[in-house]
Amino acid sequence: MGKVNENQSIGIVGGGQLALMMLPAARNLGYRIVVLDPDQHCASAGEADELIIGDFSSSDALKELGARSDYVTFEIERVSVENLKMLECQGKIVRPSSSVLSKIQDKLVQKEELEKLGLPVGEFMDLKNREDLAERIPCVWKARTSGYDGNGVIVLRSIEDMDAVPSRPGYTETLVDLDYELAILVARGAGGAVVVYPVSEIIMDSTRNILDTVFAPASAPLEMQKRCQEIAVKIAESFDYVGIMAIEFFVCKSGLLRVNEVSPRPHNSGHYTIEASATSQFEQHIRAVTGQKLGPSDLKSSAATLNLLGSDCSSGEPVFKGVEKYSINERIYIHNYRKPIVRPGRKMGHVTILGDDREYILEKAKEIKSEIKVEGTNG
Repeated sequence: MGKVNENQSIGIVGGGQLALMMLPAARNLGYRIVVLDPDQHCASAGEADELIIGDFSSSDALKELGARSDYVTFEIERVSVENLKMLECQGKIVRPSSSVLSKIQDKLVQKEELEKLGLPVGEFMDLKNREDLAERIPCVWKARTSGYDGNGVIVLRSIEDMDAVPSRPGYTETLVDLDYELAILVARGAGGAVVVYPVSEIIMDSTRNILDTVFAPASAPLEMQKRCQEIAVKIAESFDYVGIMAIEFFVCKSGLLRVNEVSPRPHNSGHYTIEASATSQFEQHIRAVTGQKLGPSDLKSSAATLNLLGSDCSSGEPVFKGVEKYSINERIYIHNYRKPIVRPGRKMGHVTILGDDREYILEKAKEIKSEIKVEGTNG
């Protein structure tokens, strides 16, 4: 698709694996990348053109990022909305905007915003104290901010489960009689053009409350998929969104569809697009942020992506075991996030399997999950 402007830079708040996967897409389009992260050993540290060491809430760090960048985006929601607004007031192009993040960063506010749009979100309530929480069980407790990779989500089925709830702002959602989960990516350009990706299916790790495997395209009824696409477009347009957005859905056993969460950035559920789509979610995000024409979202192949998590009791430098068997298969792609330290349950990489047969792909994903392990030198 050709390079655009090798003199322009994109600043990314956050240097984790999402930033790492944005880098090839940005470079292919001719952009330099400046990353802001508090960790000098973050996943993208060795690949970015420049690395600014600083906290996501630091106004000085954000000013420095803005000074070195033509466009600013983020791969993590823990950035300060006020500091992004500061950059916008200075004339910097921030996409998605501070206004968008202010509606999504706090998950309670996010639910309220979605409800205002008339979208199906299920029952939710603010939480003032633990006494209120006890009266709502069974329910799901969610942290209002800074939740990630299963942290900040606790299913409460009995009073005893309350011991796991931390002392931080949260809210509750009514337990869903869940049948299955879906996800979708939607991209909106600076000029208002919208591109929707195929609906995918999510299989969750129920013990860690983290995505385990995603499969595209979904086998859900076409009317259900069409409704997901309509909701995605409505959110993107109503928020005046620019960039790639991921939306996760619950499908109840009754057949009702519920919006679970919205993520204003590339997302774990869209990693399959790197190999399986005409335009990856990372390239699409870069195109939207820099004001370019969006690419096609056609699916070139059915695909499944599974997370590679740190094994139980793992610590120290990561050791990937069992990858040799699959590294020679031209339809299996192993991604290493280059994180220097492994911890139990930490996302260390992912594997994408391409194919034409759904059952074969999902069985292969189970096989790979059982054979590839990420352990540590201290484990």
